[in-house]
Amino acid sequence: MRFILFACLLLASLPSAALDRLQAEGYLLNNGLQLLLKPGNDRAHVAIRLVVGVGFADFGCADQELPHLLEHLLFSGLDDSGEGGLEERMQALGGEWNAFTSDTDTTFVIEAPARNQRKVLDLLLSAVTRTELTEARLDTARRIVEREDGGHYSHLQRWLDHQDLGKDASNQLAVELGLRCADRASAAGLTLAQVRQVRQQWYAPNNMTLIVVGELDKLLPAYVERTFGELAAVTPSDRSPPALERRSAERERTLIQGWVGDAAKLHWYFLEPDVESLPPAVWDLLQVYFDWALYKKLRLEEGLSYGPGSQNEPFGDSTLLSLNADLDRDDIPQARQAVQALTSQLHRDGLDSATFERLKAGVIARQAWAIQGDSGLADYYWGALGDYEDGHFADPAQALREVTLAQANEAVRRLFADPGYVRVEKPLLGYDELATLITAATVLAALLGLALCIAIGRRRGRRATPMSGTK
Repeated sequence: MRFILFACLLLASLPSAALDRLQAEGYLLNNGLQLLLKPGNDRAHVAIRLVVGVGFADFGCADQELPHLLEHLLFSGLDDSGEGGLEERMQALGGEWNAFTSDTDTTFVIEAPARNQRKVLDLLLSAVTRTELTEARLDTARRIVEREDGGHYSHLQRWLDHQDLGKDASNQLAVELGLRCADRASAAGLTLAQVRQVRQQWYAPNNMTLIVVGELDKLLPAYVERTFGELAAVTPSDRSPPALERRSAERERTLIQGWVGDAAKLHWYFLEPDVESLPPAVWDLLQVYFDWALYKKLRLEEGLSYGPGSQNEPFGDSTLLSLNADLDRDDIPQARQAVQALTSQLHRDGLDSATFERLKAGVIARQAWAIQGDSGLADYYWGALGDYEDGHFADPAQALREVTLAQANEAVRRLFADPGYVRVEKPLLGYDELATLITAATVLAALLGLALCIAIGRRRGRRATPMSGTK
């Protein structure tokens, strides 16, 4: 009970506590649930995030849709009124909610009036723990998941995926390298027993974090202890990530995206090296530096791309860093040469110190206003849970300040030591190529028609010629 009393004192303390976004009161309930509370600046509003530590990456390739399927089932209703009745109850409380499943977690996201925060949490707790999982509801959830994933995954679509037709460049390369499953996950074969087991094993308080940011009810800590604190903890489940084997990939490939068009995309991928001596923040700064370098090279100097940039995409325990450019298909060779020249120069000479310090200062300055409002703060806490300790989140600005030019140059040398993987996305035909084909087909059709007319004419002429000896 001591932590409840302390929390109540916190909520009654000076509002200055709300100004420091990195400070948040966190408590571990007896059943293992982590509670994170933060007074916010938005009047009469709370942002709630219930983070459950289960996602796609906790299952093998055939079963990866299980947490996503359960997420939808938990919105199917608490009684005979079904999904609509559940939504009406949330509407009556003035709130709105949604849920998201990622590789690492399933999170319920709620925005609600502060006056109803305990009632909204009651409804959330009921949905998570009391929703009856039935075959009929499972069939409905399957259809919803399939629709979200682009429709029924047919044998033809699977064959097209295996031919890399229609698959975007990063996913194609990740599959080729063995960083993700080759086939798209499907909910079709998943059973009610499997879904129930996911809820039983993973939807446990010692695998959950409840985040509440906003105008907090002074009785909220005691309420959470009385409700969420009554959930029974379970023995943590063994995670079964996909059994993937790292493979080599082709260095250069062209991927067909669509049938006709002049637009194209160039992607140059590099596997981010795992170097313990380099802080994670160095890669954040490098991405900002690459964004500027590509913009300067491909747009300002070469005039080839309107919106070039870089991107970091995690796949399991690996990360693909890509240099990307939107192009005209005729400019692909010139753009490739420009990007190769840029990476070679950075690998050889390192970063420009003045540019690095200017961009670094800008990134640090933006930290002061990058997160706005209760909802933004709740989302930030959701994404930074791994950096929370002793009532504080790690300061990203401080981590950025500590990155040195020498560390950035070391990261660049290691990153570009490998030639990387080039992927070009473009339609099958450009408009000029299509016009040429149409013209050629028209001429060919005309010639064939002319030849056919001549042949018919000759045949009719032979029939009209009178036979010898006739009168």
